[in-house]
Amino acid sequence: MKYKQAKRIAEKISIVGLGCWAFSGDGYWDHSDDDKCVNVVHEALDLGVNLFDVAPVYGKGHAETVLGRSLKGRDRSSFLIASKCGLLWDETGREYNCLKKDSILGEIDGSLRRLGVDYIDIYQLHWPDQSTPIAETLEAIAKIRDAGKIRHLGVTNFNTETVARMDEIVPVDSQQGLYNMLERNPRSYHTLDLVYRTERETLPQIIELGQAFFPYTPFLQGLLTGRFKAGGNFSGRDVRRFNPKLNGARYKIYFDAAEKLRAISDNYGHPMYETAFNWLARNPAVTSVIGSSLTPGNIGRTAKALEWEISPEMMKEIDAVIAPFEDL
Repeated sequence: MKYKQAKRIAEKISIVGLGCWAFSGDGYWDHSDDDKCVNVVHEALDLGVNLFDVAPVYGKGHAETVLGRSLKGRDRSSFLIASKCGLLWDETGREYNCLKKDSILGEIDGSLRRLGVDYIDIYQLHWPDQSTPIAETLEAIAKIRDAGKIRHLGVTNFNTETVARMDEIVPVDSQQGLYNMLERNPRSYHTLDLVYRTERETLPQIIELGQAFFPYTPFLQGLLTGRFKAGGNFSGRDVRRFNPKLNGARYKIYFDAAEKLRAISDNYGHPMYETAFNWLARNPAVTSVIGSSLTPGNIGRTAKALEWEISPEMMKEIDAVIAPFEDL
């Protein structure tokens, strides 16, 4: 395994990170199986992966529970847990944003209980909450940090102006943003508008402040693995069916580009998922690439992307395909 060092976090972080949204259970993600998820985590640990990204909303607490089960009995200093707060759900399953102080103080205890740990290494605000003053949110963060329940504050899906203001009150040590070869400065995620532009705005701030950056959906929820068909990729239960970039009229634009990228990868003798991973990992602003897996063996195959580098000739061909996606 190879690692990167962010200035604000003491530990070196594995360039391969494991995202746990797919651990939500079969009712949320096709082919999700708890026992297989545990095996995937164990394989990742054995390979030297030390960053595990999860959130309470993934499976309504299920993913955190599965991750906690997977990590039980392991040396706590050997891995970093990055969980989140601020995205809640009601009794009907409807999700909503809430970063109020009392809510965060309750959420952290729920996450610690499900994960079976005493602290979370990187606690991330999942989405902005326009109805709550950021000062109130940061008051809660400072309180749970001082109590030893979290080590670092991170944000996901925040704009650079808000991050800069927050950083003056409570250090913001990491950011997550939507970023991959076909989503470089994306304006939306599923049906949600994004208030930042990853490549143009977030990554320069990451370098300036010395933060860690974790791109999520590095394979565009599976499209950039090269395994998708022209249609019919999801069941009626899979949450990815709500992503308009992977369904309906817009899907053809992304699928055609992915097929071109797959052809380039094949021509240079590499699987497409390695190329997609390599493209991200080569960026100095990227600390760890948050990818998901439900199949033992996939993490090891992904790590092989670190054994080679994209050549200038290959990059030129890739750039020709992804250039139109700079502002999609």
